[in-house]
Formats: sequence, structure tokens, C-alpha cells
Amino acid sequence: MQLKKIHPSLQKALIELGYHEPNELQEASYSPIKSGTDVVLVAPKQSGKTMNAVMHTIQKLQQPVGESTRALFLVNSKEDGLEVMEWFEKLGKYNQLRVYFSHDKSDMDEDKNLISLGNDVIVSTPTKINDLFATAGFNLNTVRFLVIDDAELQLKNRWENLYQRLFISIVKTQVVLNASEVTEKLEFFVDKYLTEPLWLESEDEAETYDNE
Repeated sequence: MQLKKIHPSLQKALIELGYHEPNELQEASYSPIKSGTDVVLVAPKQSGKTMNAVMHTIQKLQQPVGESTRALFLVNSKEDGLEVMEWFEKLGKYNQLRVYFSHDKSDMDEDKNLISLGNDVIVSTPTKINDLFATAGFNLNTVRFLVIDDAELQLKNRWENLYQRLFISIVKTQVVLNASEVTEKLEFFVDKYLTEPLWLESEDEAETYDNE
């Protein structure tokens, strides 16, 4: 995929998957996200939002470093998390980032032990990630990239207090927020937690992707 200063290993994986040129969504969001801007990406389902977020996570982190979590990828459910993990497997095959998936039904003690061994990205639901960091005492100050996928659906679950705890614990991080529609709760959340965010909205018909 031809994008300015994209990591060669990520580019290789994209080309092998048949992604030679960026779609409209990828092209519009690439420079703002790469520069560190908070971005709210609103586009139809199946338009490639999740893939785009995984791509940028890999682009940001590039390779395994240290033992602390550098990116959080929040999902609405276990099923959504499994789809995100598939994208990390496909796009990150040459970067070898350590991506750990924890969900509401995974064993807490096992999660703690495996996370403590070192990781770069944690994919999780808001409820589980809060339980993990509250009980295990992990340091959130190392998180520099936060993705909230299907944000309008997550906000319907009344997880605002969970987000508040996360944002209090994370000193400084870039946020990428994916949504399929703009809601009142979404606008309130963005105003409260994001720093001078760039809104990118598309009403075009969705292109064919494996998931959002």
C-alpha cells in the first residue's frame, strides 16, 4: 500500500493481502493519525475502520519494546476482539508485536501472569481492562495509543465511569475513536476526553472488508 513513510514490514503485509492502494478512509486518516492528532472516524459498517486502526497501531509501535503496554485497543465484545486479533495476525506478521487479548470471560490470574511477561498491545473490553489494571496494578502511564472501536455501541453500555478511570490513569495518549454514527453520547464523550480532535466523516457506501 502506497502511503507516505509507512513502515516497510507493514507495507509488505498489506501488499501480500492485496491492499495496493489506500481507500478513501485510509488516505484521509493516515496523516492526522500518524502526526499524533486525536481522530474521530465516522464511517459505515464494513468500511475498514477496524483494519485501519490496527494498521495505525502497528505503524505507531513498529516493533516489540520493553515489557509495558504501549497501546490499548478497546472493543465491545469478545467476538469483536477476536476479529481485531485476526487483523493483528494478518497485518503484523513481520513486525512481531506482542498482542494480548483479554475479555470478560478470560481467567484473571492467567491474564495477569501473561501480561506481566511483557506485551506491546492489549485488546480488551472496557470492563475487563479496568479490572485488570485495578487489581494487578499495571502502569497505564506507558500507554501512548488508545483505540476505541464501535464507540457509539460501547457508550450505549453505560461504561462512562470505566472510561473516566482509564483517562485519569493514562497521563498522555493519542486517541483514535471509530464509530458508525454520531450520537449525543459520542459527542459528549469526545468533548470531555479528546484533545482538539479531528472529525472525519464519510457517508459513502461501504467497501468490502473482513470486518469494520
